[in-house]
Amino acid sequence: MRIQLTVLAAGLAVCAIATSAQAQNAADVVQRDVNQQNRIEQGLKSGQLTTKEAGKLEREESRVDKMEANAMKDGKVTNAEKRRIEAAENKVSKDIYNEKHDAQTGDPNSVSSKRMQADVQRNANQEQRIENGIKKGSLTNREAANLERGQARVDRKEANAAADGHVGADEQKNIQAAENRQNKHIHREKHNKRVRE
Repeated sequence: MRIQLTVLAAGLAVCAIATSAQAQNAADVVQRDVNQQNRIEQGLKSGQLTTKEAGKLEREESRVDKMEANAMKDGKVTNAEKRRIEAAENKVSKDIYNEKHDAQTGDPNSVSSKRMQADVQRNANQEQRIENGIKKGSLTNREAANLERGQARVDRKEANAAADGHVGADEQKNIQAAENRQNKHIHREKHNKRVRE
């Protein structure tokens, strides 16, 4: 009986460690999103990035968010999936650096840049909320997957709006409507009865 209990306890410990590793993998990949969104916003604010360049980077971020959503949809992020996502994030990181250090400069005080800055900052905030939910256990990986899919949609809207180098007022309203829906979705998922086990 004692041996069976010891084996059972060991099995539960392994499951707990695996669940903890899955949560950490998910939190790690989302934290990188927060950092990269902040770098894009900083580049817009400093004039190192044009609105068009930021839009291009948001399209890349959309692809990464989609990869994260696909990795988390089965409830776990394996080490192999995490490595693939990290490779994609490394490419985006390099592209952010290159775009910020090329000859093109933006006008951080232009209306278009201000609109893009606000939208990118909201992305960073929403990614931070998702990461916090994963870390605190109020979001399961499946819920985080759905939220990352929503972030990918918002990123695509931003990329499409900035593709011509200008974000108009109507385009920003469309982006903000998508951000508002995503905001409600994050709140709903974080405050439902499902929790990370």
